[in-house]
Amino acid sequence: MLIRESLEEMERKTFSPHAQLSSTTKGRAKGERECDLRPPFQRDRDRIIHSKAFRRLKHKTQVFLSPTGDHYRTRLTHTLEVSQIARTISRGLRFNEDLTEAIALGHDLGHTPFGHAGEEVLNQISPDGFSHPEQSLRVVDRLERDGRGLNLTYEVRDGIVEHSKGKGEIIPQHPSEKTSTLEGQVVRAADVIAYVNHDLDDAIRAGVIREDDIPDECSRTLGKTHGERIDTMVKDVLYTTLSTLDQRISLSMSHRVIETVLKLRDFLYERVYDSEVVHGDFVKASKILIELYEKFTGDVDFFLREIGRDELYDTIDKCVCDYLAGMTDRYAFHLYERMFLPRPWSIL
Repeated sequence: MLIRESLEEMERKTFSPHAQLSSTTKGRAKGERECDLRPPFQRDRDRIIHSKAFRRLKHKTQVFLSPTGDHYRTRLTHTLEVSQIARTISRGLRFNEDLTEAIALGHDLGHTPFGHAGEEVLNQISPDGFSHPEQSLRVVDRLERDGRGLNLTYEVRDGIVEHSKGKGEIIPQHPSEKTSTLEGQVVRAADVIAYVNHDLDDAIRAGVIREDDIPDECSRTLGKTHGERIDTMVKDVLYTTLSTLDQRISLSMSHRVIETVLKLRDFLYERVYDSEVVHGDFVKASKILIELYEKFTGDVDFFLREIGRDELYDTIDKCVCDYLAGMTDRYAFHLYERMFLPRPWSIL
C-alpha cells in the first residue's frame, strides 16, 4: 500500500463523519497523477507554501503601513496565525487538518498592498470591481507558475473564495455564503478570531489605543489578555459545535461569545481601522495605486515593457489589477518613485 493510501485509510477510520475526506475530493480542473506520498489536500498546502504569492505576503500590510517595528503583524504572520487557530479547531473536531491548513494559507494570496485600503481603491477604479477573495482564487487558478496556476482541488478553491465578507457574519447562515466543507467554515471563523486579537494587540503596541479602552463587556466575556481572548473564542467554537453538530451540520458559536466578538470588531473599526492616525496614511498610499493604474491602462505598450511581456493575457484592466494587487507595499513605493518622482543628478 502506498503511503498516501495508508494516510487516506487512517482518515476514514479516525475523522469525524462530517469531515471532508481526502479520498472523496471533487478533484482538480486538470487531471493529474496522484502523489505516492501525499493526499491531495496536503499537496495543495505544499503548492501554496512554495508559491511566489505566498512569499510576497511578508511585505504586505496587515494594519499598519510598512511598520518599522519588528513585532507588528504583516499579511504573512496574519496568515500563519489564522492557520494555527484553524488547525487547533479542526483537530479538536476531527476534521481534515490538511484541507483546513491549505485554505488558511491560501486565503489572502490575492490581497493588495496597503491592506484593505488598496482593495477599496482597486474596487473603485476597476470597471469590473475587485475583491481579495476572488483575486486569491485568480492567483491560484491562473497567475501562479507563469500563468499555469496551481491546479488546486475544488474544496481548497471553494474555501479560499468564500473565506471573508468584511463586516459580514462570522459563521454565515445563508447557504449561498457557506463553504462546501466544514473545514472552510473553520477557516472563516479562525480568520476573524486571529485578526480581532492580533490587530488589537498591534494597536495597543502602537499607542493608538490603550488596554483600558477595550469595552468592559469584551474583557469580562473574552478575557483581559491576548491569550485569554483567543482561548475563549477557540473553546467556544469547539464546545458549541460539538454539542450541536449532530442536529445541525455547521460550525457554531454561543450567542454570548459571538455577539461580544462582533462588538470587539466594531470597536476596532471605530478606534483603529477608520481612525485618522491609521486610515490617513492609507489615503495617501491610495494615490500611488490610482496613478499607477491610470498610467498603465492609458499606455499599454509602456505597461507591457514594464512587465516584460509581448502581449496581454487578458483585458488591460485585468492585467493591470493583477500587477498592482500582486505588489508588496515596498515594491509599490519604489515603482511609484521611479516612475513619477524626479531623481537628483549624480554627475559631478
